[in-house]
Amino acid sequence: MYYTIQEFLKDWKGHSETTIKIFANLTDASLSRKVYPEGRTLGFLAWHIVVSIGEMCGKIGIKADSPDENSEPPNKASEILEAYKKASSTLYNFVEKNWNDKKLAEEVNLYGELWKNGFTLGALIAHEIHHRGQMTVLMRQAGLKVPGAYGPSKEEWAQIGMPSPR
Repeated sequence: MYYTIQEFLKDWKGHSETTIKIFANLTDASLSRKVYPEGRTLGFLAWHIVVSIGEMCGKIGIKADSPDENSEPPNKASEILEAYKKASSTLYNFVEKNWNDKKLAEEVNLYGELWKNGFTLGALIAHEIHHRGQMTVLMRQAGLKVPGAYGPSKEEWAQIGMPSPR
């Protein structure tokens, strides 16, 4: 739950940068990677993060330039990355220019419940973190470099000359 715009903007900027690092390591070939036959693909998960920005934020009056939530994921990793950058930056700019702290306390009916706008923005970030975690497992299975999100990844530990913790 966010109580100040500055608190949200600071968090969004950091989480968005982490998501961009992860998306930048995707390849076109990796987008079809699944854990099991009926599972979501790596490309679907990345696209789901992108379209959820517009879907969730649209419900609380934030105009984020995001593809329609029912659109099909592109088969180019670079297109997903660019769509994320656009959606993320337009969300940030809209909140920074148009919202104040009082707006965070307003309630809106989302998914059959009353959610404060500050809670919705927190849920958006938690949702993104959840799916990034799923993506990193698929990325590791696909043989991609996995950048660290909340500390060094296996590859990053090696770059700094230290063994990765088990």
